[in-house]
Amino acid sequence: MANVEKLELTQEWDKTFPKSEKVNHRKVTFVNRYGITLAADEYAPKNASGKLPAIAICGPFGAVKEQCSGLYAQTMAERGFLTLAFDPSFTGESGGNVRYMASPDINTEDFMAAVDYLSLHERVDPERVGIIGICGWGGLAINTAALDTRVKATVASTMYDMVRVNANGYFDAEDNEEARYQKRAAMCAQRLADLKAGEYALGGGVVDPLPEDAPFFVKDYHDYYKTDRGYHARSLNSNGGWNVIGCESFLNQPINQYSNEIRSAVLVMHGDKAHSCYFGKDAYAAMTKDSKYTGNKELLLIPGAVHTDLYDGGGKGAIPFDKLEEFFNKYMK
Repeated sequence: MANVEKLELTQEWDKTFPKSEKVNHRKVTFVNRYGITLAADEYAPKNASGKLPAIAICGPFGAVKEQCSGLYAQTMAERGFLTLAFDPSFTGESGGNVRYMASPDINTEDFMAAVDYLSLHERVDPERVGIIGICGWGGLAINTAALDTRVKATVASTMYDMVRVNANGYFDAEDNEEARYQKRAAMCAQRLADLKAGEYALGGGVVDPLPEDAPFFVKDYHDYYKTDRGYHARSLNSNGGWNVIGCESFLNQPINQYSNEIRSAVLVMHGDKAHSCYFGKDAYAAMTKDSKYTGNKELLLIPGAVHTDLYDGGGKGAIPFDKLEEFFNKYMK
C-alpha cells in the first residue's frame, strides 16, 4: 500500500455555508489506488446509532469541498446519512503533484477511493453507499456507477460531460475534426512552452471583471464563484483555474461508455433553464437506451432553475433535498 502523504488541513470552519448544529464534522484523509492522498470533510448526524447509510460527494469541476459538495454533504448528514465531501486529486487540500491537473481515469478513481473509505468505515453499512456528483463530477459519478458495483445509488446534479465539452465545445459548436485538431495542436505547443518556462501556465478561472457582453452562463458562474455567494480561496474556478493543459486527456478519452449497463439506481437532475441541461438529458437517454435496467433510472428537470441554482439553491431552494433523501433511502435499503 502507498504511504499516506502529509497534507496541510485547515481545521477552522472556512466553508461558503454556515455550520449546522445538527451534525458532527471532522477532517479525514484517504488514499486512492494511484497513491494520492485525498482530503475530505466528513459529516455525521448527531446522536445517530447503528450502521448508517453513506454518500460520497464531489464537484463542481474546479470547485472545492468547502463549496457546493460540502453543502450537499452537510445537508444530507442532517437527514441521517454519513457523508464525505472530498477534494479531487491535484486540487484543494488533496495531494498529488503537479497541481491543477484533471484526468477522467484518476478522477473516477477518486470517487471509488471515497467508496473504499466509506465501505470500511466503522459507522457505515457497506451495503448502503451512494454517490453525488455535481457539474463535471456528475458525468464522472455516472462513469463511477458504471464501474463500481458497490455503489447502490447515484445522483448526477446539474451535470457536465467533461469529455463532450472539451472535445466538442459548448453546445457541440466545435464538433468537427478541424476544431479538435487545432485544440490538440495548441495543447501540444503549450506542453513545450510549459517545459521551457519551468512551470505550468494556468488557464484562468471564471472571468473577472465580467464583460458586459458575456453570455448568460458566464454571468451565472461569475455570480457564484466570484462573489461572496461562493468564492473560496482554494477554488480553481474562483481563482487561477486549471492548468491550460490540465484537461488535455479529456479530448481523447470517452467516459460513460457502458452507462446503459448500470444496474444500480441513478437520478439525473437538472434545472430546465440551465445552459448545461442538454448534458443531463443526453446522459439519461444514453443510460436508458437498449438497457435492461431502466426501472430505477430517473430524469428530474427542475422548473426555472439555471446551472448554479443546483450549487447552493440559488436563493430559491432549488436543490430538491427532500427528493434526494427519498431517492437514497429507497435504493439504499
